[in-house]
Amino acid sequence: MTNARLSDDGRTLTVRVPMAFAKRGGRKSVIPPDGVSTVMSSRPRVDSTLVKALARAFRWRKLLETGVYATIDEMAAAEKINPSYVCRVLRLTLLAPGIVEAILDGRQPADMTLAALMRPFPVEWQDQAEALSSGGRNGTIPLGVTQFAPSGAASRCTPVQIDQH
Repeated sequence: MTNARLSDDGRTLTVRVPMAFAKRGGRKSVIPPDGVSTVMSSRPRVDSTLVKALARAFRWRKLLETGVYATIDEMAAAEKINPSYVCRVLRLTLLAPGIVEAILDGRQPADMTLAALMRPFPVEWQDQAEALSSGGRNGTIPLGVTQFAPSGAASRCTPVQIDQH
C-alpha cells in the first residue's frame, strides 16, 4: 500500500494500491505489483480455456492417428478453422505429462495462458518445465514422468510417422 491520506474532515481514508487486472481463463484476476507477495487461494483455479484447448488437441491428434482425416488441412476444412491454428493447438499434445496434469489441476503458473502456449516451446520435456514456468519465478512445474520426447522433433507442424502398438 502506498500513500494513505486522510481527508480534511477526518472522515475518509484514501488508500491507493497499485495493481492491474488481467483476463485468465475467461475470468478477471488481480495482478499485484512486482515485489509484492500474493496469497494463493486454497482452491486451484482451473483455466477452462487451456483445458478446452488441450481436449481439442488430443481429440484432433486421435482423429489423425485413426485415419478419420488424412491431413491437417482436411481436418481444418471439416472443422471450419485455419490449418495454422490446428497446427499450433496440436503442439499442445507435445507438452510433458506433468505440465498437462498441472493445467488440468489448475496448478499452472499464472502467466501460462493459451496465448503463451501458442508460441513455440521446447519439445524436450525437461526444457519445457524451465521455459514454461515463468523462468523459475513461480517455481517449477513437476514433470512427474522422466521420459523424453523424440530428439529432433520440431515444434512446428510437420508430418510425423506414428507407430501404433
